[in-house]
Amino acid sequence: MNSNYIEAEPVIETYEGNDLGLTYTAEFCVFKVWAPTAFTVSLVLYATGGHGITPQDGKVKDGGKILGMQRSEGGVWEIRVPGNLKGKYYMYRAVFADGSINEAADPYATAVSANGLRTAIVDLAETDPEGWDRDASPVLPHPADAIIYELHVRDFSAHQSSCLKHAGKFKAFTETGLRDAAGHALGIDHLAELGITHVHLMPVFDYQTVDELGTPGEEPASAVFTDYNWGYDPQHYNVPEGSYSTDPANPLTRIREFKEMVQALHSHGISVIMDVVYNHTYGLEKGPFQPLVPDYYYRHDQSGRLSNGSGVGNELATERPMVRKYIKDSLSYWASEYHIDGFRFDLMGLMDSVTMREITEELRLEINPDLLLYGEPWTGGDSPLATKTLKGVQRGKGYAVFNDNFRAALKGDSDGWGKGFATGEYGKEGAVASGVKGAIHEFTDAPVETVNYVTAHDNLNLWDKILATQGLRGEAGLPDLENGRLRGGGDLQAAVERANPYFAVDPEDVLENETVRRSLLANGIILTSQGIPFLHAGDELLRSKYGDHNSYRSPDCINAIRWENKKRFIAVFNYYKGLIELRRSHPAFRLHGRQEIERSLEFLRCDGGVVAYMLKNHAGGDSWSNIVVIYNANMEPVTQYLPEASGGWNIVVDHTHAGPEAFRQTDSGSIEIAGLSMMVLYDKYGEPEPRSKVVEVHYERPDGDYRGWNLWVWGTGIQDGQRDFQHMEDGHAVARIEVLPETSSIGYILRLNDWEQKDGAGDRFIDCSGSEEPVKVRVSDRRQADEGHADVVHGELSHSEGPLERSG
Repeated sequence: MNSNYIEAEPVIETYEGNDLGLTYTAEFCVFKVWAPTAFTVSLVLYATGGHGITPQDGKVKDGGKILGMQRSEGGVWEIRVPGNLKGKYYMYRAVFADGSINEAADPYATAVSANGLRTAIVDLAETDPEGWDRDASPVLPHPADAIIYELHVRDFSAHQSSCLKHAGKFKAFTETGLRDAAGHALGIDHLAELGITHVHLMPVFDYQTVDELGTPGEEPASAVFTDYNWGYDPQHYNVPEGSYSTDPANPLTRIREFKEMVQALHSHGISVIMDVVYNHTYGLEKGPFQPLVPDYYYRHDQSGRLSNGSGVGNELATERPMVRKYIKDSLSYWASEYHIDGFRFDLMGLMDSVTMREITEELRLEINPDLLLYGEPWTGGDSPLATKTLKGVQRGKGYAVFNDNFRAALKGDSDGWGKGFATGEYGKEGAVASGVKGAIHEFTDAPVETVNYVTAHDNLNLWDKILATQGLRGEAGLPDLENGRLRGGGDLQAAVERANPYFAVDPEDVLENETVRRSLLANGIILTSQGIPFLHAGDELLRSKYGDHNSYRSPDCINAIRWENKKRFIAVFNYYKGLIELRRSHPAFRLHGRQEIERSLEFLRCDGGVVAYMLKNHAGGDSWSNIVVIYNANMEPVTQYLPEASGGWNIVVDHTHAGPEAFRQTDSGSIEIAGLSMMVLYDKYGEPEPRSKVVEVHYERPDGDYRGWNLWVWGTGIQDGQRDFQHMEDGHAVARIEVLPETSSIGYILRLNDWEQKDGAGDRFIDCSGSEEPVKVRVSDRRQADEGHADVVHGELSHSEGPLERSG
């Protein structure tokens, strides 16, 4: 046999309906499960959640009522059961041609018993907190306006200094009005005071390895369980994690409390991003897919073995129709049922590019046009997937990727002694400049395709990384850790208490400390660069994880945020707060497009440990005429020449203070910048011209199928290239295009995906002249008679002012 021969995959029926799983009513329930290769499937109804499990044999002590299901179209098995089944539990039992029998929870489960043993039957309407129907996501005018704060639910409130009653739980986010002894806001009020726009929650779906019925600090009930985990071990994708609930045994509680958390964050003006893990599952046999459709959901190599691009033993075959459908259904469910505002994709490199494109287009068009989507453009190992979503694949596709190039340029390597611009290495100025520009000359088409960051939950956090580059781990007494324990054994809590990560910081002059200055410089660059800034929770409090570079299962003494640091390092918090306020107040730091950056951002210096640039001519419609930003990574002060300004320069950020208001001025043609610091100056206020005007394209197709259709536009002066339709209005798909106010005409082509098909024979043009009001264009697909037709409409889509002139 040819060694390169690969057996063709069998043709498997697929299903396009949106009703898989449980459809509950008080009169009856309908159960549907996709299991096309099963010989027969039964529904097993249980009275309990199966908590009487014995760890030795894994068998549940109580029996269930078995009901045969009928096979229907698309490989779906279904049954309609009369009566009100609320409060009961169910499983599916599949029998295969070889005689094997598998019992499994519903892959589309929306409620489960403790530790996810069984699928629960609930009335989701009963989980809505008061006022849930009025809950509204904060407005995000543009992705560039986002400032992301990555946070683990338990870390947020586990430490006693948080003063939060519901330590480690979703409900901790609902507690308001808490302050420390000095009067500083804690908890959710702290987040609102800091000014971030989005909280990125590390995995909050139901994951496998934390015992939901256990008590923190006690020995886990099973070898599978750990006391703590980040949550990258999926069990039930559409159910909130039970260990964050006050009553994991009640399937309703975790759902209601999750919604209360979202509602509380929304009420404080903060959007919610879910960290999702659709690239692998914790295991196969006890996972959500393998028991019911063996081998279909997982990717295999040429030898037929499970591929391991995730590094944990398996990877989901996202390119297969029903896996892709499952992911899209799951995301739609979270966005609609839980009002989630965005998604971060773990190991997005393992997700095929078609799936990512369809997720982005369909979720925004059908659920929420303002969803923020981004992910890791890499894998955890080798994968046979040909269409990986790596850096550059996202160009023009409406989602963003983490910029690890910028990360490395700023800090060096992630866990070792390696240095970057902010940690003491020369020669990184060019790479920093590329990041400042939003990587538009590197791997993005637009700045909002890059998520800029220095550190995240993985690897050493910022404070500990800087200590490592300074060779201060030993002086700080940081313990030697491995897999959440002391290497060689011992009392970890005692070791943490003996350590002092802040031994060199003078409490009377915090901002003069070198480690503090380097940390502020690193994230100060992030917060003043083009793109989407991303902060790791606690950086504003100089958070340390005591040198643990992989704290995914380390105890609270390592991971918990120590809120007493707010009083201790209030000057650091205020500096972060000021930089965030500056960014949110001035659109020059939030430019929307490649052309806008190329026109508005000019570098003044990029050598010798200094990067300086100017945002000029009311960049992005800013009220400040010209803004100069200077980063000095040298230990010593440097002098930077300033462009000529008739009224001198106003300083809003230096090594002592950050904010949107000027606190000192200079009339000199140069300025001295303190070592390891940044400076932001502006010359004068002014009334800028309007930043842009908007062209709305309303696209009408007789078949009503807008999947994959987008616009290719040029001549905007802000951001050319692909534009997706982002919402529906009166049966039309609508795209919004920003153009410079003086633009008289832009060109566009209607296309399917990446030029698979065009609607119309040639280029089309939209007349944008003569109006500062939004220009609305109606485009109809009339290919049956002629090429497509477009009408310019000012105001409502109720009348036509004549067809557009178009060429070709």
